[in-house]
Amino acid sequence: MDPVIVVGAGPVGLALALALARNEVPSIVLDEGSGLCPESPRTVVLGSDTASFLTRLGYTRAGSDAARWDAFTIWRRRTEVLRLPLDGSPVLHLAQHRLQRGLRDAVTATPLIQLVPLNRVVELEQDRDGVGVRTEHVHDGGRTWWRGSHLVGCDGARSTVRRLLKIRFPGRPAVDRHAMATVRVDLPFRGEARLHREPPWRGDREACARPLPDGLWRLDWRLPPGRPQPSEPVDPHATWPGIVTGDTLLTRVKATLTGWCGGELPTYELLAAADHTAQQRLAARFRSGRCFLAGDAAHLHGALGMQNLADGLRDADNLAWRLALAWHLHSGGPQPGGSLLDGYETERRGAVGARLRAVDQSMPLLRPLRGWQQTRRSLLTGSFRKHAPLLADGQLGTGRFGGAPAYPAAPSGVPGRVPEQRGPGRGTSLTESLPATAPGVLVPDVPVVTTEGATDQLRSHLGGGFLLLLVAPGTAVWASQHWLGAGLMPRLAEVATSLPVPAEVLVTEEYPGANPHTVLLIRPDGHLVGTTQGCRADALLALADGARGGGPGALAGADS
Repeated sequence: MDPVIVVGAGPVGLALALALARNEVPSIVLDEGSGLCPESPRTVVLGSDTASFLTRLGYTRAGSDAARWDAFTIWRRRTEVLRLPLDGSPVLHLAQHRLQRGLRDAVTATPLIQLVPLNRVVELEQDRDGVGVRTEHVHDGGRTWWRGSHLVGCDGARSTVRRLLKIRFPGRPAVDRHAMATVRVDLPFRGEARLHREPPWRGDREACARPLPDGLWRLDWRLPPGRPQPSEPVDPHATWPGIVTGDTLLTRVKATLTGWCGGELPTYELLAAADHTAQQRLAARFRSGRCFLAGDAAHLHGALGMQNLADGLRDADNLAWRLALAWHLHSGGPQPGGSLLDGYETERRGAVGARLRAVDQSMPLLRPLRGWQQTRRSLLTGSFRKHAPLLADGQLGTGRFGGAPAYPAAPSGVPGRVPEQRGPGRGTSLTESLPATAPGVLVPDVPVVTTEGATDQLRSHLGGGFLLLLVAPGTAVWASQHWLGAGLMPRLAEVATSLPVPAEVLVTEEYPGANPHTVLLIRPDGHLVGTTQGCRADALLALADGARGGGPGALAGADS
Protein backbone atom coordinates (compact mmCIF):
# COMPACT_ATOMS: atom_id res chain seq x y z
CA MET A 1 0.00 0.00 0.00
CA ASP A 2 1.19 3.54 -0.75
CA PRO A 3 2.74 5.60 2.08
CA VAL A 4 1.02 8.55 3.72
CA ILE A 5 2.14 11.90 2.28
CA VAL A 6 2.83 14.63 4.85
CA VAL A 7 3.26 18.15 3.47
CA GLY A 8 5.37 20.35 5.75
CA ALA A 9 8.41 19.46 7.85
CA GLY A 10 7.68 21.67 10.82
CA PRO A 11 7.20 20.19 14.30
CA VAL A 12 3.64 19.01 13.57
CA GLY A 13 4.51 17.32 10.26
CA LEU A 14 7.60 15.64 11.71
CA ALA A 15 5.68 14.49 14.80
CA LEU A 16 2.92 13.02 12.63
CA ALA A 17 5.43 11.10 10.49
CA LEU A 18 7.09 9.70 13.62
CA ALA A 19 3.73 8.70 15.11
CA LEU A 20 2.83 6.88 11.89
CA ALA A 21 6.20 5.12 11.89
CA ARG A 22 5.54 3.94 15.45
CA ASN A 23 2.52 2.18 13.95
CA GLU A 24 4.64 0.76 11.09
CA VAL A 25 3.08 3.08 8.52
CA PRO A 26 5.55 4.55 5.97
CA SER A 27 5.36 8.22 5.05
CA ILE A 28 6.84 10.76 2.66
CA VAL A 29 7.43 14.23 4.14
CA LEU A 30 7.50 16.94 1.45
CA ASP A 31 8.82 20.35 2.39
CA GLU A 32 9.74 23.41 0.35
CA GLY A 33 12.37 24.41 2.92
CA SER A 34 15.99 23.35 3.02
CA GLY A 35 15.70 21.47 6.30
CA LEU A 36 17.68 24.03 8.29
CA CYS A 37 16.18 25.26 11.56
CA PRO A 38 17.59 28.75 12.24
CA GLU A 39 17.27 30.23 15.71
CA SER A 40 14.16 32.27 16.36
CA PRO A 41 12.34 33.63 19.43
CA ARG A 42 9.39 31.31 18.88
CA THR A 43 8.85 28.99 21.84
CA VAL A 44 6.27 26.50 23.04
CA VAL A 45 4.95 25.48 26.45
CA LEU A 46 4.27 21.75 26.68
CA GLY A 47 1.92 20.14 29.17
CA SER A 48 2.09 16.55 30.35
CA ASP A 49 0.16 15.16 27.37
CA THR A 50 2.20 16.85 24.62
CA ALA A 51 5.49 16.23 26.45
CA SER A 52 4.77 12.50 26.80
CA PHE A 53 3.68 12.36 23.15
CA LEU A 54 7.06 13.74 22.05
CA THR A 55 8.93 11.38 24.36
CA ARG A 56 7.36 8.26 22.91
CA LEU A 57 8.12 9.56 19.39
CA GLY A 58 11.83 9.48 20.16
CA TYR A 59 12.40 13.14 21.07
CA THR A 60 15.04 12.64 23.75
CA ARG A 61 16.38 16.15 24.23
CA ALA A 62 13.69 17.60 26.49
CA GLY A 63 16.08 17.49 29.46
CA SER A 64 18.55 19.82 27.74
CA ASP A 65 16.23 21.77 25.43
CA ALA A 66 13.47 22.68 27.90
CA ALA A 67 13.26 24.70 31.10
CA ARG A 68 11.02 23.79 34.04
CA TRP A 69 9.65 26.82 35.83
CA ASP A 70 9.66 27.19 39.60
CA ALA A 71 6.69 29.57 39.62
CA PHE A 72 4.45 31.72 37.45
CA THR A 73 3.58 35.19 38.70
CA ILE A 74 1.36 38.01 37.50
CA TRP A 75 2.17 41.59 38.44
CA ARG A 76 0.25 44.82 37.99
CA ARG A 77 2.33 47.98 38.25
CA ARG A 78 4.43 47.39 41.38
CA THR A 79 2.23 44.73 43.02
CA GLU A 80 2.26 40.97 42.72
CA VAL A 81 -1.32 39.91 41.96
CA LEU A 82 -0.95 36.14 41.58
CA ARG A 83 1.75 33.56 42.36
CA LEU A 84 1.46 29.93 41.26
CA PRO A 85 4.20 27.61 42.56
CA LEU A 86 5.05 24.97 39.97
CA ASP A 87 7.00 22.47 42.05
CA GLY A 88 6.63 19.10 40.40
CA SER A 89 4.68 20.60 37.49
CA PRO A 90 5.09 18.91 34.09
CA VAL A 91 5.17 22.29 32.29
CA LEU A 92 8.14 22.49 29.89
CA HIS A 93 9.25 25.60 27.97
CA LEU A 94 11.54 25.25 24.97
CA ALA A 95 12.54 27.04 21.80
CA GLN A 96 10.64 25.82 18.74
CA HIS A 97 13.77 25.56 16.59
CA ARG A 98 15.36 23.21 19.14
CA LEU A 99 12.25 21.06 19.18
CA GLN A 100 12.25 20.93 15.39
CA ARG A 101 15.93 19.92 15.29
CA GLY A 102 15.33 17.13 17.77
CA LEU A 103 12.36 15.80 15.82
CA ARG A 104 14.31 15.99 12.56
CA ASP A 105 17.11 13.92 14.13
CA ALA A 106 14.53 11.29 15.11
CA VAL A 107 13.05 11.34 11.59
CA THR A 108 16.39 10.84 9.86
CA ALA A 109 16.99 7.79 12.06
CA THR A 110 13.65 6.23 11.07
CA PRO A 111 13.73 4.09 7.88
CA LEU A 112 9.96 4.30 7.37
CA ILE A 113 10.11 8.08 6.77
CA GLN A 114 11.38 9.62 3.52
CA LEU A 115 12.17 13.32 4.04
CA VAL A 116 12.14 15.32 0.79
CA PRO A 117 13.27 18.97 1.15
CA LEU A 118 13.16 21.77 -1.44
CA ASN A 119 9.99 20.44 -3.08
CA ARG A 120 6.96 22.73 -3.34
CA VAL A 121 3.50 21.19 -3.83
CA VAL A 122 1.85 22.61 -6.96
CA GLU A 123 -0.87 20.10 -7.80
CA LEU A 124 -3.07 17.67 -5.90
CA GLU A 125 -5.68 15.14 -6.95
CA GLN A 126 -7.37 12.23 -5.20
CA ASP A 127 -9.52 9.23 -6.06
CA ARG A 128 -11.04 6.28 -4.23
CA ASP A 129 -7.69 4.54 -3.95
CA GLY A 130 -5.26 7.29 -3.02
CA VAL A 131 -3.85 10.79 -3.47
CA GLY A 132 -1.53 12.12 -6.16
CA VAL A 133 0.76 15.12 -5.62
CA ARG A 134 2.99 16.94 -8.05
CA THR A 135 5.91 18.93 -6.62
CA GLU A 136 8.25 21.48 -8.13
CA HIS A 137 11.90 21.60 -7.08
CA VAL A 138 12.66 24.98 -5.53
CA HIS A 139 16.00 25.47 -7.32
CA ASP A 140 15.71 23.97 -10.79
CA GLY A 141 11.93 23.83 -11.33
CA GLY A 142 11.97 20.10 -12.01
CA ARG A 143 8.70 18.33 -11.26
CA THR A 144 8.05 15.01 -9.51
CA TRP A 145 4.86 13.01 -9.11
CA TRP A 146 4.15 11.31 -5.76
CA ARG A 147 1.47 8.79 -4.86
CA GLY A 148 0.10 8.20 -1.36
CA SER A 149 -2.75 6.48 0.46
CA HIS A 150 -3.67 9.69 2.31
CA LEU A 151 -2.28 13.22 2.57
CA VAL A 152 -1.97 15.55 5.56
CA GLY A 153 -1.30 19.25 5.09
CA CYS A 154 0.95 20.49 7.91
CA ASP A 155 2.25 23.37 5.80
CA GLY A 156 1.45 26.36 7.96
CA ALA A 157 -0.81 29.38 7.99
CA ARG A 158 -0.53 29.96 4.24
CA SER A 159 -1.15 26.29 3.48
CA THR A 160 -0.90 25.29 -0.17
CA VAL A 161 -2.77 22.06 0.60
CA ARG A 162 -5.69 23.99 2.10
CA ARG A 163 -5.79 26.27 -0.95
CA LEU A 164 -5.72 23.35 -3.40
CA LEU A 165 -8.53 21.66 -1.47
CA LYS A 166 -10.50 24.94 -1.59
CA ILE A 167 -11.13 24.91 2.15
CA ARG A 168 -12.05 28.28 3.64
CA PHE A 169 -10.00 29.64 6.55
CA PRO A 170 -12.21 32.30 8.15
CA GLY A 171 -11.45 34.24 11.29
CA ARG A 172 -9.95 37.40 12.70
CA PRO A 173 -6.51 38.41 11.38
CA ALA A 174 -5.20 40.46 14.30
CA VAL A 175 -6.52 39.66 17.77
CA ASP A 176 -3.28 40.33 19.66
CA ARG A 177 0.09 41.70 18.57
CA HIS A 178 3.39 41.18 20.33
CA ALA A 179 7.04 41.99 19.85
CA MET A 180 9.18 39.13 21.11
CA ALA A 181 12.86 38.56 21.65
CA THR A 182 15.32 35.99 22.94
CA VAL A 183 17.77 37.57 25.38
CA ARG A 184 20.65 36.14 27.40
CA VAL A 185 20.52 37.96 30.74
CA ASP A 186 20.60 37.34 34.49
CA LEU A 187 17.23 38.42 35.92
CA PRO A 188 16.57 38.61 39.67
CA PHE A 189 13.64 36.15 39.44
CA ARG A 190 15.61 33.25 37.98
CA GLY A 191 13.47 30.22 37.11
CA GLU A 192 10.24 32.21 37.45
CA ALA A 193 7.97 33.18 34.55
CA ARG A 194 6.43 36.62 34.96
CA LEU A 195 3.55 38.46 33.29
CA HIS A 196 3.64 42.18 34.11
CA ARG A 197 0.53 44.25 33.35
CA GLU A 198 0.97 48.05 33.25
CA PRO A 199 4.62 47.92 34.37
CA PRO A 200 6.03 50.99 36.16
CA TRP A 201 8.28 51.97 33.25
CA ARG A 202 6.57 54.01 30.57
CA GLY A 203 5.62 52.84 27.10
CA ASP A 204 4.39 49.25 27.53
CA ARG A 205 0.97 47.86 28.39
CA GLU A 206 2.22 44.41 29.20
CA ALA A 207 5.57 42.64 29.36
CA CYS A 208 6.29 38.97 29.88
CA ALA A 209 9.45 37.04 30.73
CA ARG A 210 9.70 33.25 30.43
CA PRO A 211 12.95 31.41 31.23
CA LEU A 212 14.68 29.05 28.83
CA PRO A 213 17.77 26.87 29.41
CA ASP A 214 21.34 28.25 29.35
CA GLY A 215 20.48 31.64 30.85
CA LEU A 216 18.12 32.61 28.01
CA TRP A 217 14.75 34.34 28.33
CA ARG A 218 11.82 34.76 25.97
CA LEU A 219 10.57 38.34 26.36
CA ASP A 220 7.24 39.59 24.99
CA TRP A 221 5.62 43.00 24.81
CA ARG A 222 1.99 43.52 23.88
CA LEU A 223 1.76 46.09 21.11
CA PRO A 224 -1.05 48.60 20.61
CA PRO A 225 -3.63 47.88 17.88
CA GLY A 226 -3.55 49.67 14.57
CA ARG A 227 -1.71 47.54 12.05
CA PRO A 228 -3.58 47.13 8.73
CA GLN A 229 -5.74 44.03 8.79
CA PRO A 230 -4.99 41.63 5.90
CA SER A 231 -7.86 39.82 4.24
CA GLU A 232 -5.79 36.66 3.71
CA PRO A 233 -3.90 34.57 6.28
CA VAL A 234 -0.33 35.70 6.81
CA ASP A 235 2.60 34.13 8.59
CA PRO A 236 1.79 35.00 12.23
CA HIS A 237 5.49 35.04 13.09
CA ALA A 238 6.73 37.35 10.35
CA THR A 239 9.00 40.27 11.20
CA TRP A 240 7.46 43.62 10.33
CA PRO A 241 9.73 46.66 9.73
CA GLY A 242 9.61 49.44 12.27
CA ILE A 243 8.22 47.33 15.11
CA VAL A 244 10.98 45.05 16.34
CA THR A 245 14.00 46.52 14.62
CA GLY A 246 16.48 49.24 15.49
CA ASP A 247 15.92 51.69 18.30
CA THR A 248 12.29 50.66 18.90
CA LEU A 249 13.19 47.16 20.04
CA LEU A 250 16.34 48.18 21.91
CA THR A 251 14.39 50.81 23.82
CA ARG A 252 11.89 48.17 24.91
CA VAL A 253 14.59 45.72 25.92
CA LYS A 254 16.56 48.28 27.93
CA ALA A 255 13.51 49.76 29.67
CA THR A 256 12.14 46.34 30.59
CA LEU A 257 15.41 44.91 31.91
CA THR A 258 16.13 48.11 33.83
CA GLY A 259 12.67 48.05 35.41
CA TRP A 260 13.01 44.43 36.50
CA CYS A 261 16.59 44.87 37.82
CA GLY A 262 16.07 47.68 40.30
CA GLY A 263 16.79 50.61 38.01
CA GLU A 264 20.13 49.40 36.62
CA LEU A 265 20.55 47.97 33.14
CA PRO A 266 22.18 44.52 33.41
CA THR A 267 24.56 43.06 30.87
CA TYR A 268 22.53 41.34 28.16
CA GLU A 269 22.82 39.80 24.71
CA LEU A 270 20.00 40.08 22.18
CA LEU A 271 19.89 36.89 20.09
CA ALA A 272 16.69 37.05 18.03
CA ALA A 273 13.54 39.14 17.64
CA ALA A 274 10.28 39.10 15.72
CA ASP A 275 6.76 40.50 15.62
CA HIS A 276 3.98 38.02 16.39
CA THR A 277 0.39 38.61 15.28
CA ALA A 278 -2.09 36.35 17.03
CA GLN A 279 -4.86 35.43 14.63
CA GLN A 280 -8.10 33.60 15.33
CA ARG A 281 -8.77 31.27 12.39
CA LEU A 282 -10.42 27.88 12.05
CA ALA A 283 -10.56 25.90 8.81
CA ALA A 284 -14.10 25.18 7.66
CA ARG A 285 -13.10 21.52 7.37
CA PHE A 286 -10.19 19.46 8.66
CA ARG A 287 -10.86 16.67 6.16
CA SER A 288 -11.61 16.45 2.45
CA GLY A 289 -11.79 12.82 1.29
CA ARG A 290 -8.35 11.31 1.80
CA CYS A 291 -6.78 14.67 2.66
CA PHE A 292 -6.49 16.27 6.10
CA LEU A 293 -5.26 19.50 7.67
CA ALA A 294 -3.29 19.79 10.92
CA GLY A 295 -1.46 22.44 12.92
CA ASP A 296 -1.31 26.00 11.59
CA ALA A 297 -2.87 24.87 8.32
CA ALA A 298 -6.06 23.98 10.26
CA HIS A 299 -6.18 26.57 13.03
CA LEU A 300 -4.49 29.68 14.35
CA HIS A 301 -4.74 30.98 17.87
CA GLY A 302 -2.29 32.57 20.24
CA ALA A 303 -4.08 35.39 22.00
CA LEU A 304 -3.74 35.48 25.79
CA GLY A 305 -0.68 33.23 25.63
CA MET A 306 -2.41 30.25 24.01
CA GLN A 307 -0.17 27.56 22.49
CA ASN A 308 -1.13 26.82 18.88
CA LEU A 309 1.80 24.43 18.41
CA ALA A 310 0.70 22.35 21.40
CA ASP A 311 -2.70 21.95 19.78
CA GLY A 312 -0.98 21.05 16.51
CA LEU A 313 0.80 18.20 18.31
CA ARG A 314 -2.56 17.06 19.64
CA ASP A 315 -3.81 17.04 16.04
CA ALA A 316 -0.96 14.72 15.09
CA ASP A 317 -1.58 12.42 18.06
CA ASN A 318 -5.30 12.21 17.32
CA LEU A 319 -4.91 11.63 13.58
CA ALA A 320 -1.96 9.20 13.55
CA TRP A 321 -3.69 6.21 15.15
CA ARG A 322 -6.76 6.67 12.94
CA LEU A 323 -4.70 6.75 9.75
CA ALA A 324 -2.65 3.78 10.94
CA LEU A 325 -5.74 1.71 11.65
CA ALA A 326 -7.26 2.54 8.27
CA TRP A 327 -3.94 1.89 6.51
CA HIS A 328 -3.41 -1.54 8.06
CA LEU A 329 -7.02 -2.65 7.59
CA HIS A 330 -7.18 -1.53 3.99
CA SER A 331 -7.15 -5.06 2.62
CA GLY A 332 -8.60 -8.12 4.33
CA GLY A 333 -10.28 -8.44 7.69
CA PRO A 334 -12.88 -6.13 9.27
CA GLN A 335 -12.61 -2.63 7.91
CA PRO A 336 -13.22 0.66 9.74
CA GLY A 337 -16.37 2.63 9.16
CA GLY A 338 -16.47 6.24 7.95
CA SER A 339 -16.59 7.76 11.44
CA LEU A 340 -13.05 6.55 12.26
CA LEU A 341 -11.48 9.23 10.07
CA ASP A 342 -14.38 11.68 10.42
CA GLY A 343 -13.78 11.54 14.18
CA TYR A 344 -10.54 13.48 13.75
CA GLU A 345 -12.37 16.51 12.43
CA THR A 346 -15.21 16.21 14.92
CA GLU A 347 -12.91 16.00 17.94
CA ARG A 348 -10.06 18.31 17.01
CA ARG A 349 -12.11 21.01 15.30
CA GLY A 350 -14.50 20.94 18.25
CA ALA A 351 -11.67 21.28 20.78
CA VAL A 352 -9.96 24.18 18.99
CA GLY A 353 -13.29 25.87 18.31
CA ALA A 354 -14.03 25.76 22.04
CA ARG A 355 -10.71 27.51 22.76
CA LEU A 356 -11.50 30.24 20.24
CA ARG A 357 -14.92 30.79 21.81
CA ALA A 358 -13.29 30.95 25.24
CA VAL A 359 -11.00 33.75 24.02
CA ASP A 360 -13.95 35.66 22.57
CA GLN A 361 -15.74 35.38 25.90
CA SER A 362 -12.72 36.36 28.00
CA MET A 363 -11.10 39.03 25.86
CA PRO A 364 -13.37 41.89 27.10
CA LEU A 365 -12.35 41.03 30.67
CA LEU A 366 -8.63 40.64 30.03
CA ARG A 367 -7.93 42.95 27.08
CA PRO A 368 -10.10 46.11 27.43
CA LEU A 369 -9.29 48.27 24.40
CA ARG A 370 -11.41 51.40 24.71
CA GLY A 371 -10.27 54.30 26.80
CA TRP A 372 -13.05 54.13 29.37
CA GLN A 373 -12.50 50.39 29.72
CA GLN A 374 -8.80 50.95 30.40
CA THR A 375 -9.65 53.53 33.04
CA ARG A 376 -12.20 51.26 34.67
CA ARG A 377 -9.69 48.41 34.72
CA SER A 378 -7.08 50.67 36.32
CA LEU A 379 -9.47 51.67 39.07
CA LEU A 380 -10.83 48.21 39.81
CA THR A 381 -7.71 46.30 40.74
CA GLY A 382 -9.83 43.69 42.44
CA SER A 383 -11.53 42.93 39.15
CA PHE A 384 -8.19 42.23 37.48
CA ARG A 385 -7.14 40.07 40.43
CA LYS A 386 -10.32 38.05 39.99
CA HIS A 387 -9.61 37.27 36.34
CA ALA A 388 -5.82 36.95 36.56
CA PRO A 389 -5.92 33.10 36.72
CA LEU A 390 -7.32 33.11 33.17
CA LEU A 391 -4.11 34.77 31.97
CA ALA A 392 -2.13 32.01 33.65
CA ASP A 393 -4.09 29.33 31.77
CA GLY A 394 -2.78 30.41 28.39
CA GLN A 395 0.81 30.79 29.55
CA LEU A 396 0.88 27.44 31.39
CA GLY A 397 -1.18 25.34 28.99
CA THR A 398 -3.93 24.72 31.53
CA GLY A 399 -7.64 25.41 31.79
CA ARG A 400 -9.88 26.41 28.92
CA PHE A 401 -7.04 28.15 27.05
CA GLY A 402 -4.57 25.30 27.07
CA GLY A 403 -5.60 22.22 29.06
CA ALA A 404 -5.82 18.75 27.54
CA PRO A 405 -9.29 18.35 25.97
CA ALA A 406 -11.69 15.51 26.60
CA TYR A 407 -13.47 13.97 23.62
CA PRO A 408 -16.98 12.94 24.69
CA ALA A 409 -19.00 10.59 22.51
CA ALA A 410 -20.10 12.40 19.37
CA PRO A 411 -22.37 11.65 16.40
CA SER A 412 -20.33 9.73 13.85
CA GLY A 413 -20.05 10.30 10.16
CA VAL A 414 -21.02 13.98 10.27
CA PRO A 415 -18.05 15.99 8.95
CA GLY A 416 -17.60 19.32 10.68
CA ARG A 417 -20.31 18.71 13.28
CA VAL A 418 -19.23 19.82 16.74
CA PRO A 419 -21.11 18.16 19.62
CA GLU A 420 -22.46 20.67 22.10
CA GLN A 421 -21.48 19.76 25.66
CA ARG A 422 -21.85 21.44 28.98
CA GLY A 423 -18.57 22.77 30.29
CA PRO A 424 -15.71 25.13 29.47
CA GLY A 425 -15.79 26.56 26.00
CA ARG A 426 -19.36 25.37 25.28
CA GLY A 427 -18.25 22.84 22.71
CA THR A 428 -15.93 20.44 24.42
CA SER A 429 -14.90 19.49 27.93
CA LEU A 430 -11.52 19.58 29.62
CA THR A 431 -9.85 16.51 31.05
CA GLU A 432 -8.99 18.40 34.23
CA SER A 433 -12.68 19.21 34.86
CA LEU A 434 -13.96 15.62 34.55
CA PRO A 435 -13.51 12.41 36.57
CA ALA A 436 -10.67 10.18 35.39
CA THR A 437 -13.25 7.50 34.50
CA ALA A 438 -15.34 9.74 32.22
CA PRO A 439 -15.32 8.66 28.54
CA GLY A 440 -13.07 10.87 26.45
CA VAL A 441 -10.70 12.09 29.18
CA LEU A 442 -6.94 11.85 28.86
CA VAL A 443 -5.91 9.08 31.24
CA PRO A 444 -3.49 9.86 34.09
CA ASP A 445 0.02 8.45 33.94
CA VAL A 446 -0.39 5.73 36.56
CA PRO A 447 2.19 2.96 37.26
CA VAL A 448 1.44 -0.28 35.40
CA VAL A 449 2.68 -3.85 35.13
CA THR A 450 2.90 -5.62 31.77
CA THR A 451 1.93 -9.24 31.14
CA GLU A 452 5.65 -10.03 31.20
CA GLY A 453 5.83 -8.70 34.75
CA ALA A 454 7.77 -5.49 33.93
CA THR A 455 6.88 -2.26 35.71
CA ASP A 456 6.36 0.92 33.73
CA GLN A 457 4.19 4.04 33.36
CA LEU A 458 0.90 3.96 31.47
CA ARG A 459 1.63 6.72 28.96
CA SER A 460 4.83 5.08 27.76
CA HIS A 461 2.63 2.38 26.19
CA LEU A 462 0.51 4.83 24.20
CA GLY A 463 0.87 5.45 20.49
CA GLY A 464 0.67 1.85 19.27
CA GLY A 465 -2.47 -0.24 19.72
CA PHE A 466 -5.31 0.18 22.18
CA LEU A 467 -4.77 -0.61 25.86
CA LEU A 468 -6.84 -2.80 28.17
CA LEU A 469 -6.06 -1.69 31.72
CA LEU A 470 -7.18 -3.87 34.63
CA VAL A 471 -7.41 -2.31 38.09
CA ALA A 472 -6.18 -5.04 40.45
CA PRO A 473 -5.16 -4.10 44.00
CA GLY A 474 -2.36 -6.27 45.30
CA THR A 475 -0.29 -6.39 42.14
CA ALA A 476 2.39 -4.33 43.87
CA VAL A 477 2.51 -6.78 46.78
CA TRP A 478 2.53 -10.13 45.00
CA ALA A 479 5.10 -11.26 42.46
CA SER A 480 3.68 -11.22 38.93
CA GLN A 481 3.88 -14.98 38.49
CA HIS A 482 1.23 -15.37 41.22
CA TRP A 483 -1.47 -13.32 39.48
CA LEU A 484 -0.66 -13.23 35.75
CA GLY A 485 -2.35 -16.60 35.26
CA ALA A 486 -5.11 -16.12 37.82
CA GLY A 487 -8.34 -14.19 38.30
CA LEU A 488 -9.45 -12.09 35.32
CA MET A 489 -6.10 -12.12 33.56
CA PRO A 490 -6.52 -15.23 31.33
CA ARG A 491 -9.98 -14.09 30.24
CA LEU A 492 -8.78 -10.52 29.61
CA ALA A 493 -5.88 -11.77 27.48
CA GLU A 494 -8.36 -13.84 25.45
CA VAL A 495 -10.65 -10.85 24.95
CA ALA A 496 -7.72 -8.68 23.83
CA THR A 497 -7.01 -11.04 20.92
CA SER A 498 -10.68 -11.03 19.85
CA LEU A 499 -11.10 -7.24 19.63
CA PRO A 500 -11.32 -5.63 16.16
CA VAL A 501 -8.32 -3.45 17.05
CA PRO A 502 -4.83 -4.40 18.28
CA ALA A 503 -4.76 -4.25 22.08
CA GLU A 504 -2.22 -4.70 24.87
CA VAL A 505 -3.16 -5.80 28.39
CA LEU A 506 -1.77 -3.88 31.38
CA VAL A 507 -2.47 -4.02 35.11
CA THR A 508 -2.44 -1.23 37.69
CA GLU A 509 -2.64 -1.24 41.46
CA GLU A 510 -5.15 1.63 41.46
CA TYR A 511 -6.74 4.14 39.12
CA PRO A 512 -8.49 7.35 40.27
CA GLY A 513 -12.22 6.77 40.76
CA ALA A 514 -12.16 3.14 39.57
CA ASN A 515 -13.23 0.19 41.69
CA PRO A 516 -11.20 -3.03 41.88
CA HIS A 517 -11.60 -5.27 38.81
CA THR A 518 -12.55 -2.33 36.58
CA VAL A 519 -11.31 -2.73 32.99
CA LEU A 520 -10.56 0.43 31.01
CA LEU A 521 -10.27 0.57 27.22
CA ILE A 522 -7.83 3.33 26.21
CA ARG A 523 -7.19 4.72 22.72
CA PRO A 524 -3.65 4.98 21.32
CA ASP A 525 -3.67 8.75 21.96
CA GLY A 526 -4.42 8.19 25.65
CA HIS A 527 -8.11 9.11 25.71
CA LEU A 528 -10.45 6.78 27.54
CA VAL A 529 -13.00 4.92 25.39
CA GLY A 530 -14.96 3.50 28.32
CA THR A 531 -14.95 1.13 31.29
CA THR A 532 -16.54 -2.15 32.33
CA GLN A 533 -16.83 -3.76 35.73
CA GLY A 534 -15.04 -7.04 35.26
CA CYS A 535 -14.04 -8.58 31.95
CA ARG A 536 -17.29 -8.23 29.99
CA ALA A 537 -16.33 -9.37 26.52
CA ASP A 538 -19.48 -8.11 24.81
CA ALA A 539 -19.20 -4.63 26.34
CA LEU A 540 -15.49 -4.33 25.53
CA LEU A 541 -16.14 -5.49 21.98
CA ALA A 542 -18.84 -2.84 21.58
CA LEU A 543 -16.52 -0.12 22.94
CA ALA A 544 -13.69 -1.12 20.63
CA ASP A 545 -16.00 -1.38 17.64
CA GLY A 546 -17.35 2.10 18.30
CA ALA A 547 -13.85 3.56 18.70
CA ARG A 548 -12.74 2.17 15.34
CA GLY A 549 -15.74 3.63 13.51
CA GLY A 550 -18.62 1.23 14.00
CA GLY A 551 -19.40 -2.07 12.37
CA PRO A 552 -17.70 -3.51 9.30
CA GLY A 553 -17.98 -1.18 6.32
CA ALA A 554 -16.35 -0.47 3.01
CA LEU A 555 -13.07 1.36 3.39
CA ALA A 556 -13.88 3.17 0.18
CA GLY A 557 -16.81 4.73 2.01
CA ALA A 558 -14.53 5.74 4.87
CA ASP A 559 -12.00 7.36 2.57
CA SER A 560 -14.16 8.99 -0.05
